[in-house]
Amino acid sequence: MGNDAGSVFVGVDVGASRTKVAILDPKKELVGHAIRKSGTDFAHTAEACLESALEMAQTSHQDIERCVSTGYGRKNVPFSQETKTEIGCHAKGCFHYYPVSMTIIDIGGQDNKIIKIDDRGRRTGFKMNRKCAAGTGAFLEEMSVRLDIPLEEMDSLARASETTVELGSYCTVFSATEVLEKIRQGKKVPDIVKGLFLSVIKRVLEMDTLTDKVVMTGGVVAHNPCLVKMVEEIAKREILVPEYPQLTGAVGAALFAMEEEE
Repeated sequence: MGNDAGSVFVGVDVGASRTKVAILDPKKELVGHAIRKSGTDFAHTAEACLESALEMAQTSHQDIERCVSTGYGRKNVPFSQETKTEIGCHAKGCFHYYPVSMTIIDIGGQDNKIIKIDDRGRRTGFKMNRKCAAGTGAFLEEMSVRLDIPLEEMDSLARASETTVELGSYCTVFSATEVLEKIRQGKKVPDIVKGLFLSVIKRVLEMDTLTDKVVMTGGVVAHNPCLVKMVEEIAKREILVPEYPQLTGAVGAALFAMEEEE
């Protein structure tokens, strides 16, 4: 599936944990994408992601009309013509998939965002948790190490849980101690994992109220669909999730690139 029109638009989202690249064709179709650990050399990672995404899109550097970067390391992308805030890009990416008034819950590796937009895609509210790892991907990564289970197995373990072990502490350090105590008490690992998921959800939901339509994005959402189901049960509403929840920021950046070009 080559790209007939020739030109493509690139969005790069350099997060503290992962770097994402999205390539859109002139019809706003996602034709190429890539995700890698950001590591310590953001520029190198962004370029490696771009190469993979171009290969997937069956296109080349010459066809790039414009590139916009966003995220924590947005200023470290040498081939980007412009930078945009991650809030703006997430809002634009989600509105592209769901053109309605909504609350966006983005659970990333290092931070959480709650963004509210109206039915024209304009931002009406925004909250961010940056000070603490609790409620983020970093919290789940740390707990997977403590429990000695692979991070990618946490979702299936939570699904297998029959009863949730509630954790009192929000703090990553104190939660680790609490988890060890639960293990000592003989609590089952799936129930502890579901409790960890619940503590992430509580942390996020206390940040702000939700509107009728809720969209969830981010790496944690991409890898843990059980988390979304749990939010649906607690919030008593259907949660929308884009096909690639980790790419919404990069898609938003690519849409900005397209607009600027026009």
